[in-house]
Amino acid sequence: MSRSKRVALTIVCLLCVADMYCRDALADDADLLDVADLRIRDPFVITDVPNGRYIMVASMSNRQPGAKGWECYTSKDLRHWQAPVTVFAPPAEFWADRDFWAPEIHAYQGRFYLFGTVSAEHAKRGTQVFVADDPLGPFRAHTQRAATPHDWMALDGTLHVENNQPWMVFCHEWVQIGDGTMNAVRLADDLSKPVGEPMLLFRASDAPWCRPIQPGKYVTDGPCFYRLKDGPLLMLWSSFGERGYAVGVARSVNGTIQGPWTQDRQPLHEGGGHCMIFNSLEGRPMLVLHAPNDSPKERARFFEVREEQATVRLQA
Repeated sequence: MSRSKRVALTIVCLLCVADMYCRDALADDADLLDVADLRIRDPFVITDVPNGRYIMVASMSNRQPGAKGWECYTSKDLRHWQAPVTVFAPPAEFWADRDFWAPEIHAYQGRFYLFGTVSAEHAKRGTQVFVADDPLGPFRAHTQRAATPHDWMALDGTLHVENNQPWMVFCHEWVQIGDGTMNAVRLADDLSKPVGEPMLLFRASDAPWCRPIQPGKYVTDGPCFYRLKDGPLLMLWSSFGERGYAVGVARSVNGTIQGPWTQDRQPLHEGGGHCMIFNSLEGRPMLVLHAPNDSPKERARFFEVREEQATVRLQA
């Protein structure tokens, strides 16, 4: 075979291989879900740096009303997502049979802990802790019941670790007490149980921007934390303002979870809420929230986080 024929044959083979890979890539892309098409309420994202991907945990009821449990989507770019995998489905003997809201997955001491809000007909709503060796589960109950007080209507518990002490920060619901509160309780080192009684951090009505959802009824939702580069501790949380669902900023006066806490006069973001902050694969802080707040229109919205004048600003 002449040299020119060998070169031509090599080129043809390379083109065939390239075509095969392109077809596979197109097929893979066709299987991906666009974030604009996913109903996601109370989004929570963790960055899986070793595998170059993001993991977004969500309530199964986002896709299937009435479904019980939580599932995870994975993505390389925050826009295109693989179909979800179930990470927790309640076994028959599990005490709770409703809600399955606001899941969060936290890496802690070499394992992964899911904080999720659940309830039952004869048991009040609360946040329970689940554990797994992999962020994609399967998760199992780590505590026998909710870690929030059993006689409280509580939700949206999140993990905050300060000076090696784990805390759960959660909301005492407005449906029970009128003026919803933000509370914190110490957790055992292994997150297996609360230690001591919850402490009050602030009330929803403490925020000048907050408006009642009903006469005398103020909502607290979705706490998350961000420490500024120069040290101050911020809590981002959600409620209702002049323009509906919104995210506000609370500040710890002494830089610790115990506060006291002050409130910014204006909300950080309006038109959506229940946010959390994570780092991108490139190390940039990002915020995700759901917007709008009307079901079933909720979608995950992503913003870059910038520190500016002792606070944070969002950039779409």
